[in-house]
Amino acid sequence: MKFAHLGDCHLGSWRIPALQELNLESFRKAFELCIKEKVDFILIAGDLFDSAYPPIEILKEAFFEFKKLKEAGIKCFIIAGSHDYSASGKTFLDVLEKAGFCTNVCRTEERQDRIILNPSLFEDFAIYGYPGKKSGMEIDELRKIKLQETPGFFKIFMLHTSIRGAIGSLPIDSISENELPEADYYALGHLHVDYAENKFVYSGPIFPNNFQEIEELKYGTFYIVDVISGKMSYKKMQLKLKEVEVLDLEIKNALTATEKIISELEKRNLKDKIVLLKLSGKLDKGKMSNINFKEIENFVKNKGAYTIVKSTSQLSAEEIKLEVEISDMDKIEESIIKNYIHDNPADFTKFVNPLINSMAMEKQDDEKSAVFESRLFEEIKKILNLA
Repeated sequence: MKFAHLGDCHLGSWRIPALQELNLESFRKAFELCIKEKVDFILIAGDLFDSAYPPIEILKEAFFEFKKLKEAGIKCFIIAGSHDYSASGKTFLDVLEKAGFCTNVCRTEERQDRIILNPSLFEDFAIYGYPGKKSGMEIDELRKIKLQETPGFFKIFMLHTSIRGAIGSLPIDSISENELPEADYYALGHLHVDYAENKFVYSGPIFPNNFQEIEELKYGTFYIVDVISGKMSYKKMQLKLKEVEVLDLEIKNALTATEKIISELEKRNLKDKIVLLKLSGKLDKGKMSNINFKEIENFVKNKGAYTIVKSTSQLSAEEIKLEVEISDMDKIEESIIKNYIHDNPADFTKFVNPLINSMAMEKQDDEKSAVFESRLFEEIKKILNLA
């Protein structure tokens, strides 16, 4: 028997239309490869959707692909993840199951202080599952789990959680592998990593879910597992749809940054690539708003790039230094304005103080709001010589 292990599809997560489409295309490609490889069944270890109630357009696309799978005679087994899990227990996974496209294998019953998982049986396989929950709330529950005995069956345990051996230095709660009940294969989701150690396997996401993941992972993956006489062999399937071009620049002068970025991009082959623009540094001249990202996006588009994603989280402006004695706290506004005018010489700065003073204008007793607004605007127009 041969099965595919997918996880963390996060359909509907990207707000950038080009990347949302690429996420869907990776999902289509994964199912296409599963059909081509003639797998007997597919496991989806949580977070098929990015929310419990995905947009209708995403649902339509997903249902269309599941229909192809059903027509190919391939079974699909699924659990909810921390994103598509709902505390009410109602999610669109139920709709998929009701349509006959998949089976949610989370089948629990409580006995005293234990959670008993009942299997979904398919051929010689017993498939168990437990959902991921928000903030890792499933971890304590997993320590209470026991699998209903199925002698002679190959046991698969589907989980959407963090295991100790895979988290590395991540400061997150996790469960040790030896705290879990014994199974022949652990189909894991939740951590967006490619990890396969001693029956514990994270398939990785089918498509990176944020800027950092695109930079590190480049593309999505999943696994196909062959089981022959109880022994397994893994084959990692790569979903390489677009190449990634990373431009990592330190910026100090925002006034010349646009030209610098475009100059560097000019040297690269951007044709049909995802361009990652990663800016860092402390600005000593100008502000973030001086960087013309629209011009940069148009340049990248004209070079034939698939799309551009920017990260400015490591780019900051130099803090305004104030030398104000604590006894002069009542003059702090005056000091800030004075420093701003000094550091930003321009014709407009002569209007700063008069405009701020005009904001102190008070509404008179019984004065209608419309009259007060008109009087205020007239004062501002006089200051700006627009009257």
